[in-house]
Amino acid sequence: MILQPIPRLLAAATALVLAAGLVAGCSDGPAAEKAADKGKLKIALSNSFIGNGWRVEMENVFKAACAMPPYVDQVECSVFNAGNDVATQTRQISNLIAQGVDGIVINAASTSGLNGVVQQACDRGIVVVSFDNTVDAKCGLTVNTDQVKFGEQLAQFVVDQLKGQGNVVMITGVAGTGADNDRNAGAKKVFDANPGIKVVATYSGMWDSATAQRQTAAQLPSLPQVDGLWVSGGTDGAIKAFVEAGRKVPVVGGEAENGFRKYMAGISQPKVNGMSIGQPPFLSVISLELARAVIKGEHPKQSITIPFPMVTSDTVKAGETVFADLPDSFFADFTDSGPNATVVLCQEAATDGTPCPGKTLSVKLGS
Repeated sequence: MILQPIPRLLAAATALVLAAGLVAGCSDGPAAEKAADKGKLKIALSNSFIGNGWRVEMENVFKAACAMPPYVDQVECSVFNAGNDVATQTRQISNLIAQGVDGIVINAASTSGLNGVVQQACDRGIVVVSFDNTVDAKCGLTVNTDQVKFGEQLAQFVVDQLKGQGNVVMITGVAGTGADNDRNAGAKKVFDANPGIKVVATYSGMWDSATAQRQTAAQLPSLPQVDGLWVSGGTDGAIKAFVEAGRKVPVVGGEAENGFRKYMAGISQPKVNGMSIGQPPFLSVISLELARAVIKGEHPKQSITIPFPMVTSDTVKAGETVFADLPDSFFADFTDSGPNATVVLCQEAATDGTPCPGKTLSVKLGS
């Protein structure tokens, strides 16, 4: 989920999509009819911070979607970043409320710190959808994966590959965020249920490859044999630390970094036995679609959960779930794949925020 920004991506992500439009209703019934009568909807993305590759891709695919049918014809989009500061994000959302937007999609700096301003938006009839790091306010909707299951699924893979015996290192994410809390809880539940597994170290990689590599390199000299790695983010960085230290790379359960999947596919050496499941950057696009559909009365005002895109070393596929020509820090789950894909996006949408040529975007809302 969290890596160092690629300069090309960062430059693309910092450009704002200018917003315009009129106030419209927010839910089904007469309000939805009013929204349909007033032309383009006004939907803003309020992002807590842009300081890593996952966030860059997330904003890029949001902007690309806004420039593709059906959104280019129905929605005026805008993007705001708050520097990971709750007060700044609160002020930005307050300004959006004053501007009379129809919907706000939020990746929050705090699960509880935005509750007040989100309630204000709801009271004004604005559809609020939070994703990834969601908000607690009950009036808002959420789009997310099941973060507890993220932790459980990766931990169970490690346990199964080790046949229930071995030393494991946990590399966690950004402390205090809902996603980090839930992932860690899921992993610990699985590890605690397997007495042959010993967690020999737990430290934060900040969902960032460079940080995970630096922290792992610092920890390795004092660690015993490591048989399994559970990585919440920055997986390729952790692997590189093992390689540079001349230590055998253990079984790895980690995120969807392209660099990690290169090791899994044998594009990078050594070939790693791993499972990669991703918090998909296209959560922003799913949130955009949910906001649009609710405002127009085309979908119930309900939160949704989508499945994780997942590959193992046996199923990873070049050009579809790993990309040899893209940087290690790229998140390879910017698009879904397969016959039941939630949303399919081109590479340019994630790298540059540009629309996929000749494509009308189809988004499947989960349950």
